[in-house]
Amino acid sequence: MALRFLQPRTCRIAILVAAVMTAVPVVAFAQNDPRVIPPPKSQKKLPEAPSKLPNVGADRTRGLDFLFGALKAAPDEASAKHVEARIWALWMQTPSDTAALLMVRAKAAMEAQKADVALKLLDAVVKLRPDYVEAWNRRATLYYLKNDYVHSLEDIRQVLVREPRHFGALAGLGMIMQDLGEEKRALEAFRKALAVNPHLEKVPELVKTLTEKVEGRDI
Repeated sequence: MALRFLQPRTCRIAILVAAVMTAVPVVAFAQNDPRVIPPPKSQKKLPEAPSKLPNVGADRTRGLDFLFGALKAAPDEASAKHVEARIWALWMQTPSDTAALLMVRAKAAMEAQKADVALKLLDAVVKLRPDYVEAWNRRATLYYLKNDYVHSLEDIRQVLVREPRHFGALAGLGMIMQDLGEEKRALEAFRKALAVNPHLEKVPELVKTLTEKVEGRDI
Protein backbone atom coordinates (compact mmCIF):
# COMPACT_ATOMS: atom_id res chain seq x y z
CA MET A 1 0.00 0.00 0.00
CA ALA A 2 1.44 3.37 -0.98
CA LEU A 3 1.87 5.93 1.78
CA ARG A 4 -0.42 8.43 0.10
CA PHE A 5 -3.37 6.08 0.62
CA LEU A 6 -2.73 5.59 4.34
CA GLN A 7 -4.54 7.41 7.12
CA PRO A 8 -2.56 10.41 8.51
CA ARG A 9 -1.73 8.69 11.83
CA THR A 10 -0.50 5.56 10.04
CA CYS A 11 1.56 7.69 7.65
CA ARG A 12 3.22 9.42 10.58
CA ILE A 13 4.03 6.08 12.20
CA ALA A 14 5.61 4.84 8.95
CA ILE A 15 7.75 7.97 8.65
CA LEU A 16 8.78 7.85 12.29
CA VAL A 17 9.67 4.15 12.08
CA ALA A 18 12.07 4.99 9.27
CA ALA A 19 13.52 7.84 11.33
CA VAL A 20 14.08 5.63 14.35
CA MET A 21 15.77 3.01 12.22
CA THR A 22 18.11 5.68 10.87
CA ALA A 23 19.08 6.45 14.46
CA VAL A 24 20.24 2.82 14.87
CA PRO A 25 22.30 2.18 11.71
CA VAL A 26 23.64 -1.16 12.94
CA VAL A 27 20.18 -2.67 12.53
CA ALA A 28 19.00 -3.08 8.92
CA PHE A 29 15.19 -2.95 9.07
CA ALA A 30 13.05 -4.07 6.15
CA GLN A 31 10.95 -1.41 4.44
CA ASN A 32 7.57 -3.12 4.85
CA ASP A 33 4.33 -1.16 4.91
CA PRO A 34 3.12 -0.48 8.47
CA ARG A 35 0.18 -2.55 9.73
CA VAL A 36 -2.98 -1.44 11.43
CA ILE A 37 -2.45 -0.82 15.16
CA PRO A 38 -4.06 -3.64 17.18
CA PRO A 39 -6.29 -3.03 20.22
CA PRO A 40 -4.42 -1.97 23.38
CA LYS A 41 -3.08 -4.80 25.51
CA SER A 42 -4.11 -5.08 29.13
CA GLN A 43 -0.55 -5.22 30.48
CA LYS A 44 2.65 -3.71 29.16
CA LYS A 45 6.08 -3.93 30.67
CA LEU A 46 9.21 -2.12 29.54
CA PRO A 47 12.70 -2.29 31.02
CA GLU A 48 13.04 0.44 33.60
CA ALA A 49 15.43 1.59 36.27
CA PRO A 50 15.48 -0.38 39.53
CA SER A 51 13.78 1.27 42.49
CA LYS A 52 17.14 1.64 44.28
CA LEU A 53 20.19 2.87 42.39
CA PRO A 54 23.81 2.88 43.58
CA ASN A 55 25.95 5.99 43.79
CA VAL A 56 28.25 6.38 40.79
CA GLY A 57 31.25 8.51 39.93
CA ALA A 58 31.20 11.75 38.03
CA ASP A 59 33.09 10.53 34.92
CA ARG A 60 29.93 9.59 33.08
CA THR A 61 31.18 8.76 29.57
CA ARG A 62 34.17 6.72 30.66
CA GLY A 63 32.05 5.05 33.32
CA LEU A 64 29.41 3.98 30.80
CA ASP A 65 31.98 2.54 28.40
CA PHE A 66 33.48 0.47 31.20
CA LEU A 67 30.09 -0.64 32.52
CA PHE A 68 28.78 -1.75 29.14
CA GLY A 69 31.88 -3.91 28.76
CA ALA A 70 31.35 -5.31 32.23
CA LEU A 71 27.69 -5.99 31.45
CA LYS A 72 28.57 -8.20 28.50
CA ALA A 73 31.25 -10.02 30.51
CA ALA A 74 29.13 -10.51 33.65
CA PRO A 75 29.56 -14.14 34.81
CA ASP A 76 26.09 -14.47 36.35
CA GLU A 77 22.72 -12.76 36.65
CA ALA A 78 23.46 -11.20 40.03
CA SER A 79 26.61 -9.53 38.71
CA ALA A 80 24.77 -8.39 35.59
CA LYS A 81 21.95 -6.81 37.60
CA HIS A 82 24.48 -4.92 39.71
CA VAL A 83 26.19 -3.53 36.61
CA GLU A 84 22.86 -2.76 34.97
CA ALA A 85 21.77 -0.77 38.03
CA ARG A 86 24.96 1.32 37.80
CA ILE A 87 24.22 2.05 34.13
CA TRP A 88 20.70 3.16 35.00
CA ALA A 89 22.15 5.34 37.77
CA LEU A 90 24.39 7.12 35.27
CA TRP A 91 21.51 7.59 32.85
CA MET A 92 19.44 9.09 35.62
CA GLN A 93 22.09 11.64 36.56
CA THR A 94 21.51 15.26 35.59
CA PRO A 95 23.41 18.42 36.58
CA SER A 96 20.09 20.21 36.97
CA ASP A 97 18.48 19.98 40.40
CA THR A 98 15.24 21.24 38.86
CA ALA A 99 15.21 18.49 36.23
CA ALA A 100 15.97 15.88 38.90
CA LEU A 101 13.07 17.10 41.05
CA LEU A 102 10.69 17.10 38.08
CA MET A 103 11.74 13.54 37.25
CA VAL A 104 10.98 12.41 40.80
CA ARG A 105 7.57 14.07 40.64
CA ALA A 106 6.88 12.55 37.21
CA LYS A 107 7.71 9.09 38.55
CA ALA A 108 5.37 9.62 41.48
CA ALA A 109 2.60 10.80 39.13
CA MET A 110 3.02 7.70 36.94
CA GLU A 111 2.87 5.44 39.98
CA ALA A 112 -0.32 7.24 41.04
CA GLN A 113 -1.70 6.65 37.51
CA LYS A 114 -1.85 10.38 36.83
CA ALA A 115 -0.56 10.12 33.28
CA ASP A 116 -1.49 13.65 32.21
CA VAL A 117 0.35 15.16 35.17
CA ALA A 118 3.40 12.98 34.51
CA LEU A 119 3.39 13.99 30.84
CA LYS A 120 3.36 17.70 31.66
CA LEU A 121 6.27 17.23 34.07
CA LEU A 122 8.29 15.26 31.51
CA ASP A 123 7.53 17.88 28.86
CA ALA A 124 9.06 20.44 31.20
CA VAL A 125 12.17 18.31 31.76
CA VAL A 126 12.74 17.77 28.04
CA LYS A 127 12.33 21.50 27.40
CA LEU A 128 14.69 22.36 30.26
CA ARG A 129 17.34 19.71 29.47
CA PRO A 130 17.01 18.42 25.88
CA ASP A 131 20.34 16.62 26.37
CA TYR A 132 18.93 14.52 29.21
CA VAL A 133 18.51 11.07 27.66
CA GLU A 134 16.46 9.53 30.45
CA ALA A 135 13.82 12.25 30.26
CA TRP A 136 13.18 11.31 26.61
CA ASN A 137 13.14 7.62 27.52
CA ARG A 138 10.72 8.09 30.42
CA ARG A 139 8.38 10.09 28.22
CA ALA A 140 8.62 7.48 25.45
CA THR A 141 7.58 4.86 27.99
CA LEU A 142 4.63 6.96 29.11
CA TYR A 143 3.48 7.50 25.52
CA TYR A 144 3.80 3.76 24.89
CA LEU A 145 1.65 2.96 27.90
CA LYS A 146 -0.92 5.41 26.53
CA ASN A 147 -0.79 3.54 23.16
CA ASP A 148 0.50 6.71 21.48
CA TYR A 149 3.04 5.02 19.23
CA VAL A 150 3.67 8.11 17.11
CA HIS A 151 5.01 10.17 20.00
CA SER A 152 6.69 7.18 21.63
CA LEU A 153 8.67 6.53 18.44
CA GLU A 154 9.61 10.20 18.25
CA ASP A 155 11.06 10.06 21.75
CA ILE A 156 12.76 6.70 21.20
CA ARG A 157 14.54 8.25 18.24
CA GLN A 158 15.74 11.11 20.46
CA VAL A 159 17.05 8.57 22.99
CA LEU A 160 18.93 6.48 20.43
CA VAL A 161 20.47 9.49 18.70
CA ARG A 162 21.99 10.45 22.05
CA GLU A 163 22.67 6.93 23.38
CA PRO A 164 22.52 4.11 20.79
CA ARG A 165 23.23 1.58 23.54
CA HIS A 166 20.09 2.35 25.52
CA PHE A 167 18.76 -1.20 25.86
CA GLY A 168 15.53 0.02 27.46
CA ALA A 169 14.67 2.15 24.43
CA LEU A 170 15.71 -0.62 22.02
CA ALA A 171 13.49 -3.12 23.82
CA GLY A 172 10.66 -0.58 23.77
CA LEU A 173 11.16 -0.16 20.03
CA GLY A 174 10.90 -3.93 19.62
CA MET A 175 7.65 -4.00 21.58
CA ILE A 176 6.12 -1.25 19.45
CA MET A 177 7.12 -3.07 16.27
CA GLN A 178 5.60 -6.26 17.67
CA ASP A 179 2.36 -4.46 18.52
CA LEU A 180 2.25 -3.10 14.97
CA GLY A 181 2.69 -6.57 13.54
CA GLU A 182 6.16 -5.76 12.21
CA GLU A 183 7.75 -8.98 13.48
CA LYS A 184 10.98 -8.70 11.48
CA ARG A 185 11.61 -5.20 12.75
CA ALA A 186 10.72 -6.27 16.27
CA LEU A 187 13.18 -9.17 16.08
CA GLU A 188 16.00 -6.93 14.90
CA ALA A 189 15.33 -4.37 17.64
CA PHE A 190 15.27 -7.07 20.33
CA ARG A 191 18.50 -8.57 18.98
CA LYS A 192 20.13 -5.15 19.11
CA ALA A 193 18.99 -4.74 22.72
CA LEU A 194 20.44 -8.15 23.64
CA ALA A 195 23.71 -7.34 21.89
CA VAL A 196 24.07 -4.47 24.35
CA ASN A 197 22.60 -6.21 27.39
CA PRO A 198 22.49 -10.03 27.13
CA HIS A 199 20.76 -10.24 30.51
CA LEU A 200 17.45 -8.52 29.72
CA GLU A 201 14.47 -10.33 31.19
CA LYS A 202 11.99 -11.95 28.78
CA VAL A 203 13.72 -10.55 25.69
CA PRO A 204 15.59 -13.81 24.89
CA GLU A 205 12.26 -15.65 24.88
CA LEU A 206 10.78 -13.01 22.55
CA VAL A 207 13.77 -13.36 20.23
CA LYS A 208 13.38 -17.14 20.16
CA THR A 209 9.67 -16.93 19.36
CA LEU A 210 10.09 -14.25 16.70
CA THR A 211 13.05 -16.04 15.13
CA GLU A 212 10.87 -19.12 14.58
CA LYS A 213 8.12 -16.95 13.05
CA VAL A 214 10.34 -14.75 10.88
CA GLU A 215 13.16 -17.09 9.90
CA GLY A 216 11.61 -20.50 10.49
CA ARG A 217 12.94 -23.42 12.50
CA ASP A 218 16.35 -24.88 11.82
CA ILE A 219 16.22 -28.10 9.78
